[in-house]
Amino acid sequence: MPTLGLLNKEGQKVGDIQLNESVFAAEINEAVLHQVVVAQLANKRQGTQSAKTRSEVRGGGIKPWRQKGTGRARQGSIRAPQWIKGGIVFAPKPRDYRMSIPKSMRAVAMKSALSSKVADNNMLVLESLEFEAPKTKEAIKMLNALEAKKALVVTAESNENVYKSVRNVPGVEVCPLNNINVYDLLKFEKLIITKEAIEKIEEVYA
Repeated sequence: MPTLGLLNKEGQKVGDIQLNESVFAAEINEAVLHQVVVAQLANKRQGTQSAKTRSEVRGGGIKPWRQKGTGRARQGSIRAPQWIKGGIVFAPKPRDYRMSIPKSMRAVAMKSALSSKVADNNMLVLESLEFEAPKTKEAIKMLNALEAKKALVVTAESNENVYKSVRNVPGVEVCPLNNINVYDLLKFEKLIITKEAIEKIEEVYA
């Protein structure tokens, strides 16, 4: 059963926390991680890109010059793709990029992502995370103490003071537990998570 040090905001160890082995020491399945990340990025795409084909561009109904005898190449329409203001070949059209991932696969990917953070010593567990008021200076002081320049901060509940304190720090993002996802876990080098959030994760995935 993996054990990590429990830290305060000053980066000092105040105790230990034992993590559930089935969640934080699971086998890292890279194939599933890749598939879930690809699906997540695909689902973010709007799919609203659109351009006109030669049949949709306005104009070009008449043949620009006769077929033979001019010395020029034969042309049938001034809206053919080779003309300026002509239609687009294989024009992109609105489409749905959404990919469906089974719930069990998403769970395996989440466990793999969390386990990789523990295995690489990139997960920091805080006893608690509270700011009396939004203070970016305090957030920077905490991140420096934890030696975390590019980090994802995960809290058990949405916390406005924490969010406003961290949102202007480059390379750092705050995420309440119900918005946690595999892509963000892999995107950021460090994972800073509260003890309360750990307990809730274990309730869901253990």
